[in-house]
Amino acid sequence: MTDANTRIDETVKNNDVVLFMKGTKQMPQCGFSSRVAGVLNYMGVEFMDVNVLADDEIRQGIKDYSDWPTIPQLYVKGEFVGGCDIVTEMTLSGELDALFEQNGVGFSKEAADKIREANA
Repeated sequence: MTDANTRIDETVKNNDVVLFMKGTKQMPQCGFSSRVAGVLNYMGVEFMDVNVLADDEIRQGIKDYSDWPTIPQLYVKGEFVGGCDIVTEMTLSGELDALFEQNGVGFSKEAADKIREANA
């Protein structure tokens, strides 16, 4: 394993929810990262954010690690969930709620319901 791959692997396995994104959860630096971080923040999910813009090795390494070409990338309990479109679809369908519930990840069901109501 490369150094970047090892660091990514340890980050993903040692944190329940990880978002590899452009920017930070307080200051996203692209619309897609902002959308996913916004959903997680609104739902009250505790997550670790990894700013890929701060480290070129991680920026490329996460794409290799997941075999997924775009950022952001969401991981829950060590498993790759997807990028912005997948997370959006899962939020609107209720699949993200189910994933969090199955993995013991705390979130606001009320906030998730409000997102779905606003997008109905």
